[in-house]
Amino acid sequence: MSSAAATEQLSPAAAAFVAQAQQALRDDNHASLSDRDIQAVMTAAVRLYAARAEATRTVPPPLDEAEVSPTEVVVVASEMIRVVDLSPFDLSMWYRRGR
Repeated sequence: MSSAAATEQLSPAAAAFVAQAQQALRDDNHASLSDRDIQAVMTAAVRLYAARAEATRTVPPPLDEAEVSPTEVVVVASEMIRVVDLSPFDLSMWYRRGR
């Protein structure tokens, strides 16, 4: 699914953030959203994703693999692991956990 088609299916609030982020990337203007803005959005998204996964006992894809690179995923995942002080061992225990 293209970015435009995916954005059309979003709520107005989500679509506005996605549009602003995509524009920042197109313009190579990474500072158009503050670190705090991105932190707040990421924190809320992670908490909602985890709560929904626990409540529904399903783990839907958290992102569109056609829209992000493996490098982008590793950069974000690595920093998320660091910020909550997990080790690779901790991660391996969760990774092996059944879906």
